[in-house]
Amino acid sequence: MMFGRSSSIFLLLGCARESVSFSPGGTADAASRGRFRRPVQSTIEPKEVRGKDTAENPVDGRVPANGEHDDDTKKSSPPALGAVLGEDLCDGSAAHPKRKMELSWCNAEICRDEIREVVLGEHNQMSLRGPATGQVAYEWLDYDSVTDSVSASSSDSAMATIPAVLILVKRDDPELLHVAAECISELNRLGVQVLIDSTLQDQLADEAKGQVELESSMIRLFDPKPAPGFGTGDQIIASQSMDTAEYESNVDDAAKDELQPADLTDADLVVTLGGDGLLMYASHVFCGPCPPILACAGGSMGFLTPFAREEMLEAILISLGLQEIADECLDGGLTISQQANNNMQIEAVNRESYDEKPRYKFGSNHQICISMRMRLDCRIINADGSLRARYAVLNEVVIDRGSSPYLSSLECFCDDTHLTTVQADGIIFSTPTGSTAYSMAAGGSVIHPAVPCIGVTPICPHVLSFRSMVFPDHVVLRCYVPSDARSTACVYFDGKHPTELERGDSVQIQMSCHPVPTINRVDHSADWLGSLKRSFNFNTRVRQGPL
Repeated sequence: MMFGRSSSIFLLLGCARESVSFSPGGTADAASRGRFRRPVQSTIEPKEVRGKDTAENPVDGRVPANGEHDDDTKKSSPPALGAVLGEDLCDGSAAHPKRKMELSWCNAEICRDEIREVVLGEHNQMSLRGPATGQVAYEWLDYDSVTDSVSASSSDSAMATIPAVLILVKRDDPELLHVAAECISELNRLGVQVLIDSTLQDQLADEAKGQVELESSMIRLFDPKPAPGFGTGDQIIASQSMDTAEYESNVDDAAKDELQPADLTDADLVVTLGGDGLLMYASHVFCGPCPPILACAGGSMGFLTPFAREEMLEAILISLGLQEIADECLDGGLTISQQANNNMQIEAVNRESYDEKPRYKFGSNHQICISMRMRLDCRIINADGSLRARYAVLNEVVIDRGSSPYLSSLECFCDDTHLTTVQADGIIFSTPTGSTAYSMAAGGSVIHPAVPCIGVTPICPHVLSFRSMVFPDHVVLRCYVPSDARSTACVYFDGKHPTELERGDSVQIQMSCHPVPTINRVDHSADWLGSLKRSFNFNTRVRQGPL
């Protein structure tokens, strides 16, 4: 192995770093004479050598050139690192402890010291406090007081302590409407507030008039104001300029109606009775902080809806902490199994040897397992740097060529470092939740919902080497249309808000600080794997017979 004249290699011996220069013939000149570079100055300096004139041992920091072998050079060599510190550092002595190391998480704005990575011991051993993620569960700390409040009178003074449930129902489905009407009537009887939007109010008035008393004080109209900072440019300005006095005036005017209006902060629980699209709508309504969402199946596929419509009422009461779990209920506390609403159950042929007892039971010990579904904070920035629109995205952001016959031409960056030049039909930026949607159809990775990351998947790239990638959730991704692009591009947010991108316009994508907490029937892994098998026939085939 040959090295050039100026080549050098660093040998890490656990104590000192040697710089050795190799001649073309392979002779280690510096090593044969014991010449070392001056080490990094230690914070520990013995008194006998402190302040010693360096003129006695001049060190210029260079390695002698090839051919220098005189004795004067040897005499001018500095003492070894162990001699400077008065000991051999390789013997493990603790007379002079090592300098301590600290770790932190840093981004462009701030550094955090409270992290899971730690440095332990006197030898700076790097370790982890635990896993980066885990199963999240919530419980109501004031369980007893809430139970007493529900059984008490529903006066205005006690209204604030009574739990409130926002119910969203799939439109134009009479069967689901009657299921919702029965649930609302029973919740009112138990003393639980129910929030409904104007669409559901009209449908109940027309088709379920005798089932629900819309004039009841326990039913409130859900009419939230737009989340500040989200929407198009005009909506962002309007939401930020609307002062508190103006909003309170609007509330006072609406209070004269039969149903008192409720806002985003009034709901303790959101219930969706429909498909995955209704869950997406709930995410759109709660662009900022979002309460737990109980998704009940009422659509076609139901990948994100683990609860059956028949168990909706019971699941609501358990999620609010208003119903105890019977010990004999082996199915997670619910008396109706998921099979009541599943169109298909896919199981392995031979399961006798499997021990699939769930680790968690729904509502046991008043704890409810949830999936903290990450969202993306997405912004469209004009060529002049102004903000055009901002959206919270649960599934994916898609930038494609729109109606143009040409390939999309995009320049993409990760934390201001050039990522790649996209020449394809488009590109997908997905959350873990969206990894089983458009991204999966385009060949992207299927990602567990608890993994904090952003998936990047090209759409029909005109190159063989562009593959799907996964980035950590702390990065900021940005794509813009270059000035030499043949045409404009189009961007979509969860399949909505189509916006044309002119040359120079960009889309900035980063993690949103407000996830969507969805309630698990079992836990986040069991629900997710069950949905993969049920909805996509994940890795399902006829089992190979034994020999």
